[in-house]
Amino acid sequence: MRSKHNLWFGLVTALVDATMVVVAFFAAYQLRRLMNYPPTPNIAPTFSGYASMMVVQVFSMLATFFFYRLYHLPRGTSRVDQFYTILAAVSIGAIVGTAFTSLLYKELDYPRLMVIYFVFFAVITITMGRLLTGSWQAKVRSRHPDRVLVVGAGDVGRMIAERIRQSPHLGYEAVGFLDDTPGRRSAAGLPVLGPLAALKQIIRSERVDEVVIALPEASHEEMLDLIYECEHERVLVKVFPDVFQIIASDLHISDLNGLPMLTVRDVALRGWRLALKRGMDLTFSGIAMILLSPLFLLIALLIKLDSPGPVFYSQVRMGLDARPFPVLKFRSMRVGAEKETGAVWATRDDPRKTRVGSFLRRTSLDELPQFINVLLGDMSLVGPRPERPVFVEQFRQVVPGYMDRHRAKAGMTGWAQVNGLRGDTSIVERTKYDLYYVENWSLLLDLKILVRTLFTFFRDRNAY
Repeated sequence: MRSKHNLWFGLVTALVDATMVVVAFFAAYQLRRLMNYPPTPNIAPTFSGYASMMVVQVFSMLATFFFYRLYHLPRGTSRVDQFYTILAAVSIGAIVGTAFTSLLYKELDYPRLMVIYFVFFAVITITMGRLLTGSWQAKVRSRHPDRVLVVGAGDVGRMIAERIRQSPHLGYEAVGFLDDTPGRRSAAGLPVLGPLAALKQIIRSERVDEVVIALPEASHEEMLDLIYECEHERVLVKVFPDVFQIIASDLHISDLNGLPMLTVRDVALRGWRLALKRGMDLTFSGIAMILLSPLFLLIALLIKLDSPGPVFYSQVRMGLDARPFPVLKFRSMRVGAEKETGAVWATRDDPRKTRVGSFLRRTSLDELPQFINVLLGDMSLVGPRPERPVFVEQFRQVVPGYMDRHRAKAGMTGWAQVNGLRGDTSIVERTKYDLYYVENWSLLLDLKILVRTLFTFFRDRNAY
């Protein structure tokens, strides 16, 4: 699918947004009129009296959405992120619309409570409209995908091709790789179409729409040459980032007497941010322990009936500043399961698991006792997942920057986990996501991760 279809996507989305604003305004008027509390004698008896105000609100909302870039429609934006943006844009749009209404229609009363109702209904209706248009866009993109060429058939290139294969709704189709490594003929089920020198010819022969450069070890000169050739062929080019510190930092562009500079700012958790995060941990984990207490009792009973041994299992993990602490879990394996095997990764068909334990691990319910760890202060609700000391020692030898993930408390869930990196997945990729979280923490990011965790709690394919 060529990028010109994005224009139609934007126009249809704007039309749906306008329709949903009308629906929300009408619902707000009806609710205010029916309730009439507090009493407002000047409220117009018919909706036609507010029609002109509704038009102002529609245009104000669409203009605000445009400035919030809600019509650029980037692929892969999570629904949680989209909801946050809609909430902010609707609030600002309603304020702008109300201000213009007050200037243009002084003779007609616009009840403040009606404005509140309008914002409430607009968030709901516009979100529903965005879900419908998003579903339609995904179907169109999957039927007419952009053809993508991946430059580099190494680990990074294969990972990108696999993500493209797993996400047909994004509207991408990987056609193959370019690679100079001798002996590489195929990777991730796709052919190596030629060397890097054949980039122009392959773009033309394969009708490529986008090029993804997955060469983290390439020099600046090589990267610039590839980008120049892609731009010359008028295809969109994307580059997979190559440096941990760049991925994990908050970047700002500034200048030094006209010379552009890239500022890398460390925003690690410290000071008041720690107090804010700890307050959220105590509040949410306390509520969760109260609400989930019946489930705790049920799981404990099932474990005792299924196999002999304790209900809980304690294992030493590495947390903040690489300090060890005992992490709590519901027991999912036979007692003494590691006496013969030692410390090993759990596998999907691990014979050491009990029947109930297999279900608990598949649904992630075995992790629930870690709310106790959160209350005790050993863990946080969100953070890098803790590893066992023996694995930490192995990973620190082969993964650059691995120990930096211990600058934050270990979490029950994390940025890597909600992006599908859980269980037997690449520790290098997990570390990148963990470092991004450590350096870019915000309360909003924590809330986003918690919401995404709830949506994937029972259907994580990597949970076992």
